[in-house]
Amino acid sequence: MTATTTAAPATGATAAASAGPEGGPAREPHPAGKQAAGKQAARKQSAGKQSAAEWTGARTEEAAGVIAEARSRIDALDDRIIGLVQERIAVSAVVQEARITSGGRRVNLSRETEILGRYRDALDRPGTTLAMTLLELCRGRS
Repeated sequence: MTATTTAAPATGATAAASAGPEGGPAREPHPAGKQAAGKQAARKQSAGKQSAAEWTGARTEEAAGVIAEARSRIDALDDRIIGLVQERIAVSAVVQEARITSGGRRVNLSRETEILGRYRDALDRPGTTLAMTLLELCRGRS
């Protein structure tokens, strides 16, 4: 059973986030995304030297095939998640710049509390940790 999804069209916020400050060039990808891509390539290269069963930890070639296919899907999902986090960082920078330019503070604690609650409600306690990490990534960038 597989589900297919399509990317949503760019919205005003997405379009604004893809451009750099004041409409300049887009921001560079977050260094963590570059590091993750390099580590992933190294893992795949070392995995190529092992049999599928050794690489996946499976006891049969059939199970190894299922695991390899699922891992490929997970890798694709991770790539999308990393891209979305990078997009979130850029959109957050736009919000922070507008807030600071108007005389406000960089961080809005009531908004962060709302985000923490949404992630906690959706993903239980680990959601709070995930939200804290996202907020940390998005804070203080200009």
